Amino acid sequence: MNKEYLNVIVADHEEGNVVYFKDILKDLKIDIKVQMFWNGEDLMKYLNTENNIVPEVLFIAHNLAKKSGLECLEEIKSDIRLNNMVNVVYSDRFSDQEADELFVKGANVCFNRPAEYKALKKIITEVITINWQYHTSGLNKDNFIMKVG
Repeated sequence: MNKEYLNVIVADHEEGNVVYFKDILKDLKIDIKVQMFWNGEDLMKYLNTENNIVPEVLFIAHNLAKKSGLECLEEIKSDIRLNNMVNVVYSDRFSDQEADELFVKGANVCFNRPAEYKALKKIITEVITINWQYHTSGLNKDNFIMKVG
């Protein structure tokens, strides 16, 4: 495990969200290598390819194109190679019941995506900072779940 940077994937079919994530992650004081995927099929094809880098953090839109965030989580949870990845699911709005289901299916963090850039930046910064602390300290991520916003 490389302690110098975090590998992060953002999977979202909305270009505006992807631009926000890129800008926010670029501004953080943590070195981050980011990959973008526009749909769930391409994301899972990448993650299921054995020699590809498994990211430390996956930001995935709940309503992802071609394969939903929930379908991707189910597939991710069934693959032992992907167990150390922190799965962050976000949506414009989901209920507490939907968030609970996402946690059961393998999400570590869930949040309703705020419309304001500043609020989104605060949430993403918090999620990345906590993950960086886990990444560099070797803490156990098995019990890590978080609901933000």
